[in-house]
Amino acid sequence: MKYKIDHDYHIHSYLSTCSSDAEQTTERMLKYAKDNSLSSICITDHYWDSAIDGASNWYAPQNFEHISKSLPLPHDKDIKFLFGCECEMDKNMRLGMPRSRFDDFDFVIIPTTHLHMKNFTIREEDKENTPRRAELWVERLDALLSMELPFHKIGVAHLACNLLNPKSREEALRTLDLIQDEEMERLFAKAATLGVGIELNKYDMSFDESEADTILRPFRIAKYQGCKFYLGTDAHHPNYFQGAVEVFDRAVTMLALTENDKFHIETL
Repeated sequence: MKYKIDHDYHIHSYLSTCSSDAEQTTERMLKYAKDNSLSSICITDHYWDSAIDGASNWYAPQNFEHISKSLPLPHDKDIKFLFGCECEMDKNMRLGMPRSRFDDFDFVIIPTTHLHMKNFTIREEDKENTPRRAELWVERLDALLSMELPFHKIGVAHLACNLLNPKSREEALRTLDLIQDEEMERLFAKAATLGVGIELNKYDMSFDESEADTILRPFRIAKYQGCKFYLGTDAHHPNYFQGAVEVFDRAVTMLALTENDKFHIETL
């Protein structure tokens, strides 16, 4: 059975500094879910825990006290509304969350490709070096998968996003092309064993036809290695929800995903 578009596990609210949109509320998220016949959604505001030092000036206000202002989440008998977060990993491969905090979330998204925050997620000497960025794609994902974490409730966000190399779209694609198949095979085999979810992000999947082979290569390898996939709009504003189902359906079709390829959050 073809992979059903029935969830969205990557949504930001106005509590994420990069949103600050008063209309991006939990009630608006629920409306989006109802309008698109989704059975489960998850709020995932940006997060760095106050117990972990070294937060950037941007991340420091994004602590638990701040993002938990979205609670309690609105209820709907037909839709599971989960409380999650998008937690950063810095340039030293340190996660901005203590192990004890995972129990406070239904789902935790961890990006390894946020390489636009110089001197926080990427060192100054690496930021103009495309081959080094390709190495960091491997090293950062490897570091995450080597942590002792509850991977049954963790997703790896937007592995093909432009932030991997924000210099240009061409350089972002070149960065992905520089990563060896063998490295992807090794990492995704490990990810499959651990049970971590791999994200199909709306913006990663909004590629031109000429870019398909580059963008889809990691996900095709991940599928071959047995990884499970979840969907995320990465919406920061209500208009980001537009066209999401169509983008997801295109990606699912091109990757030939079935329901057996779906990542399920254990609390569902």
